Amino acid sequence: MRQIILDTETTGLEWKKGNRIVEIGCVELLERRPSGRTYHQYINPQREFEQGAAEVTGLSLDFLGDKPLFADVADEFLAFIDGAELIIHNAAFDIGFLDYELSLLGERYGRMRDRVQVEDSLLLARQRFPGQRNSLDALCKRLGVDNAHRQLHGALLDAQLLCDVYLNLTAGQREIGFDGMDESGQATASVVQVFTTIAAGPRPRVLPSADELAAHEARLAKLRKKAGGQCLWDDPEALLEAAAV
Repeated sequence: MRQIILDTETTGLEWKKGNRIVEIGCVELLERRPSGRTYHQYINPQREFEQGAAEVTGLSLDFLGDKPLFADVADEFLAFIDGAELIIHNAAFDIGFLDYELSLLGERYGRMRDRVQVEDSLLLARQRFPGQRNSLDALCKRLGVDNAHRQLHGALLDAQLLCDVYLNLTAGQREIGFDGMDESGQATASVVQVFTTIAAGPRPRVLPSADELAAHEARLAKLRKKAGGQCLWDDPEALLEAAAV
């Protein structure tokens, strides 16, 4: 699976007011591992920053004056991300700006979601940590990601931090360790040893108490009453067939 951690910096908060992208940073993941490939580009926005926006990034029009326009780098950028799943913190913001930039180039460029899938790491964080602050800085602190060097917002730096945050945030989604397969598809000795050790260990057996059995029977009685005399639990074969569906 190919994923791209993406971040942008802009001249202001709303593309609908004509604000533009000034920096793009991307980090590539292959099978949830950094590949070493990145994409980073400063862009001349051809317009002034909104108040406060330049201070957040430390960028200026003087610095960006000799940088390429978005139109000059669009094809290279799209070639880097095409077909990947984009991981973006507060995806609506970045996708809105990128769609706006593409719209200025003509209909043939389409929209971002025509090219890529998008995963919003902010939504993932809100699901895992409801009611808490889930900014990038807050998540770095909560998940043990070192962001001491983040004095200003920078697209590539923020993408690298988000990469570590995302991998920690979704650590439970990793595949079981089947990396230890040989070329024929057979498990290597280390993998076999792990699963053999687990299988050889004692298997705990937990028996229900008398109160738990009574509560279970009472629940079945209610189900039988609703079902007209019999419930699925009274027929083991039917229960197995239902479980197999």
